[in-house]
Amino acid sequence: MIKLDKVSKKFATGVLALSDITLAIDKKEFVFLIGPTGSGKTTIFRLLTREMLPTEGTIIVNDWDVVKLPNHKVSHLRKKIGVVFQDLKLLLDRTIFENVSLPLEVAGVKPEEVKKKVEEVLVKVGMLDHKDKFPIQLSGGELQRTAIARALTLSPEILLADEPTGNLDMATSWDIVNLLSDINERGTTVVMATHNIDIVKKLAKRVIRLEKGRLMRDDKGLPDDSPHAQGGKAGKKEDHSSLKASDDVKPMTDKSEGQRKTEEKK
Repeated sequence: MIKLDKVSKKFATGVLALSDITLAIDKKEFVFLIGPTGSGKTTIFRLLTREMLPTEGTIIVNDWDVVKLPNHKVSHLRKKIGVVFQDLKLLLDRTIFENVSLPLEVAGVKPEEVKKKVEEVLVKVGMLDHKDKFPIQLSGGELQRTAIARALTLSPEILLADEPTGNLDMATSWDIVNLLSDINERGTTVVMATHNIDIVKKLAKRVIRLEKGRLMRDDKGLPDDSPHAQGGKAGKKEDHSSLKASDDVKPMTDKSEGQRKTEEKK
């Protein structure tokens, strides 16, 4: 499904974002991509969507050789990859329905098909009742659900989620993670970049850790009796003792969005 072979990325400024990264992610896997800010997580996402090219190495997505892919076929690649951006990239002057329908309109889908598909994905993420609202009228969790819905409109085989729980309270964060887990169980490969140590600890999934552009850890290949190898669900224990607060991995708090806003006003 996804394969990086000796991939490095050096920017014109001289910054080495990735160094000799080799990894493979199978179809229908759920993978956490973790590491401090600046470790290379978002760079990997940008390479997978051909937003940039590596300095060295090979990138394969399904049967696509991303590095050698002709420019006129990049749009075909991107239809196979849904992206939930860290800053969401929702248009504030458009309704939720209009935001979610945008990828379909760009792809030239017929209006009647657009309506059907948008309503289908809004039902899937629990946002159909909010379709006529504008982003400013939604909570943080609802905005994330909208971004996920938009990423699903073209029925991608891969979903890349960049810090989807970054600014959410604990309950809302778990709602989003459970939604991503449901999407994964329906057959979509999910790669989630996160700083939330609680999620990584409790949801027994494969963990890939980056630090200063280098691959420091990959849980793939655990023994058959481990929680990860058994496809563990949220709540099962797994040894993540190497994750520390000093690694820029942020634990979630019990405070809701409303509580935080009230405190900020004091």
